[in-house]
Amino acid sequence: MSARVPGNGTRPPLPALLAGSVAGIGLLPGPCATYASFAVAAVLWAIGGPWTAARMLLTLAAIAAASAATVWSSNPLERSYGSDPHAVVMDEVAGMLLGALLIPWDPLHLAAAFALFRVFDVLKPPPVYQLQSLRAGWGILADDLAAGAYTLAVIAAAAAIIPGF
Repeated sequence: MSARVPGNGTRPPLPALLAGSVAGIGLLPGPCATYASFAVAAVLWAIGGPWTAARMLLTLAAIAAASAATVWSSNPLERSYGSDPHAVVMDEVAGMLLGALLIPWDPLHLAAAFALFRVFDVLKPPPVYQLQSLRAGWGILADDLAAGAYTLAVIAAAAAIIPGF
């Protein structure tokens, strides 16, 4: 049975479903985590602009809100869909925002952040994979925040090495 259909016959509460699935992105067929990550990159590109301290603070607040929504929605969604359900993609929002925290929100930087974030989220280098074992929604969130941190580190290193990046 698909991870997008409740496996135990119970429907999750609608607020948790809407929050965890980012208004239904997590319920789409196909690679939902990629869709959610791309949606974040698209929204950031639409906002655009260079890095500023005010933008960084707002982004940190958005990361905190997405993190709280992930942990809050994960438990009821796991009860309906099983462990680490594909429907939960709010964790991708938090991780992608972290990966884009200190970069200009232009196509080049956001494409790099998107690609790196998806690579780190899929490959799960240590300790990303191990963080999934945390309980109560924290494992769902922590591996994506770690992938976002790896993304941020690689982009910062590239900016230090490559002139104009």
